[in-house]
Amino acid sequence: MKAIYPGSFDPITFGHLDIIERASKIFSEVYVVVMENKRKNYTFSLDERIKMIEECTEHIKNIKIDFFKGLLIDYVKENKIDVVIRGLRAVTDFEYELQMAMANKEMCPDADTIFLMTDKRFSFISSSLVKEVAYFGGDISRWVPKNVERKLIEKIKITNI
Repeated sequence: MKAIYPGSFDPITFGHLDIIERASKIFSEVYVVVMENKRKNYTFSLDERIKMIEECTEHIKNIKIDFFKGLLIDYVKENKIDVVIRGLRAVTDFEYELQMAMANKEMCPDADTIFLMTDKRFSFISSSLVKEVAYFGGDISRWVPKNVERKLIEKIKITNI
């Protein structure tokens, strides 16, 4: 059974990695797909985000890393994916994710959405929080892998985001 875990991963966090690792134990193939949303401003380029994910997941053999610029459900249909995986951190995530799951089900009745609760250690982490703390010189090492931490600190120095 094939599953997709979509996201912007700007940058990838230990919370994302927790979901990817757990999904890889449940499904025979997991597509980790970096989605591009023209309405969002990203800190990292698409290529940078893909590279960080590759570096963080090289130990997981049944994942495929890809990108897509469009509706998630179009990617799901094109690749004959059975399940969309969404991570939930808190109740506040649920309302939005439920709305998206229902819309996806309406557009593609053959695909289901499965929600995985984030490990409690990562329940408050978001990419936005990580970037904010890093910007002000805080320690983000407990929230992101070393390679991501280095790249984010570099990016802040270069671009002064």
